[in-house]
Amino acid sequence: MASFMKRTHTCGELRAGDIGKTVALNGWVQVRRDLGGVIFIDLRDRYGKTQVVFNPSRSPEAHAVAESLRNEFVVAVRGIVEARPAGTVNPELPTGEIDVLVERVELLNRSETPPFPIEEGGEAGEDLRLKLRYLDLRRTPLQSNLIVRHRVSQLVHRYFDDLNFVEIETPVLMKSTPEGARDYLVPSRIHRGKFYALPQSPQTYKQILMVAGMDRYVQIVKCFRDEDLRADRQPEFTQIDMEMSFVDEEDIRQVVEGFVRLVFKEIKGVEIPSPFPRLTYREAMEQYGSDKPDLRLNLRLTTLNDVVRGTGFRVFADTIAQGGVVAGFVVPGAATFTRNQMDNLVDHTKSLGAGGLAYIKWTEKGLETALEKFLGKAVVESIAAATGAKQGDLILMISGERAKSYSILGALRLEMGRRLGLIDEKGYSFLWVTDFPMFEYSEEEKRHVAMHHPFTSPHPDDVGRLESDPAAVRARAYDLVLNGNEIAGGSIRIHDAELQQRVFSLLGIDEAEANRKFGFLLGAFRYGAPPHGGIAFGLDRLVMLLTGSRSIRDVIAFPKTASAVSLMDDSPSEVDDRQLRELNIRIV
Repeated sequence: MASFMKRTHTCGELRAGDIGKTVALNGWVQVRRDLGGVIFIDLRDRYGKTQVVFNPSRSPEAHAVAESLRNEFVVAVRGIVEARPAGTVNPELPTGEIDVLVERVELLNRSETPPFPIEEGGEAGEDLRLKLRYLDLRRTPLQSNLIVRHRVSQLVHRYFDDLNFVEIETPVLMKSTPEGARDYLVPSRIHRGKFYALPQSPQTYKQILMVAGMDRYVQIVKCFRDEDLRADRQPEFTQIDMEMSFVDEEDIRQVVEGFVRLVFKEIKGVEIPSPFPRLTYREAMEQYGSDKPDLRLNLRLTTLNDVVRGTGFRVFADTIAQGGVVAGFVVPGAATFTRNQMDNLVDHTKSLGAGGLAYIKWTEKGLETALEKFLGKAVVESIAAATGAKQGDLILMISGERAKSYSILGALRLEMGRRLGLIDEKGYSFLWVTDFPMFEYSEEEKRHVAMHHPFTSPHPDDVGRLESDPAAVRARAYDLVLNGNEIAGGSIRIHDAELQQRVFSLLGIDEAEANRKFGFLLGAFRYGAPPHGGIAFGLDRLVMLLTGSRSIRDVIAFPKTASAVSLMDDSPSEVDDRQLRELNIRIV
């Protein structure tokens, strides 16, 4: 390609102090306006926009070229920086005090008319945006998101290096150890019938690095899970992964909180107070109905078993007798809800899986509820007192199996917060959730499965219960929650081979299977493994929250759809028979 006028400045750089300079700009035509013979063009690059002016009396040749320019043409211009005329300054634009009066222009490339507008405010369906991602990525919001992501990555390098962490890459082709989500499998051409797996996380490798004496490891790493996707899930995602030796939970929390405070100070200009509040898993579920509660919403659940026990109301009595729960929460100022609004709320609660919704309104007339004829006035008053209700409030209650009821109330709590605008959308609320159950029982598989992963250490006080009462065993696991989103999760790991085998046995993994799947890790444990633990941030979700984006797809350069398809390059795609034969694979 022939040489062209290279830029002396970017399109977001020029200010009033540059007036009088001769400059060159390169970029895309954002908008073209012909005002009585003088042509104005907003020239855009990723740094910003500058208005350039083509006056036929100043440069007829440049003006003639400008007449042919259209949106998204790529051009180079040279001209003199001038002050905008009085009354035309644009205070919304950093370059809004100046124009560039063009003396020379080069057309570097033409563009077809884009199928959706590139300028801010132009709307397009997400499928079209993903198919033409190279156009979508020209938009300022997406470019800003990627720049924030870049800045967070740079902070990772800086912060962890200052704390003596070592960045170490772990393999992308690894051994398949299916326990949790499905692995993405990669067939080996050389070793017929054998497969690599893409890592769901670098878990085993980072533990081996601790055995190897690396002491402090960090990595920004791609992970892969072949699972049914949701709006906020991707088949490939990015973690900020870290591991430390000779530490306990408090050491991990201190490192993590320091990193979070740095990120929010540098990216948002916000001082985050620490230490972050903490709740056990049980407290989070019983008080907020979620293991990742949004504490920006100041509504708290109340368990009412002791209040309604022995009232003779069959629905509540049977629930409590079967080990269930009667619980509810107060919605401030909602006693004015109409009958239609309450019917809608009952239907919504049933759609969440509840058998029904009981409620008490505290109006000017007093406590109003259909429950009074079953419970009596004194019990209704006790419920109001236990929940902390006052006049004008609405009390919502359900009963049923404990875990399910708390979860339903948690979802209902958030729904009421959204409907009534009770959530501080501009706030940042961090929370540690600790003491998760070590295991949960899978009805589908008829066995216990690890709530986090099988390398999580049990609480020292609960090791003796592993075989006798596994459901009561607490894990040394912890999640970091921000505004109702889990942004990081980790644990203190098992570093003893015998204890690791006990946990495997509880998960239905016998010694032979454990050696086949994890023999390399168990073997490493036999050579002096230090106590160690770590955590991993979801980088995509963290950047999504930092930028206020609606989806993690808006903070990933080339994301896939909810069905794991890349619309831009049409992957996954078929491959030819020759490639399949080389891999000893036949499509059935």
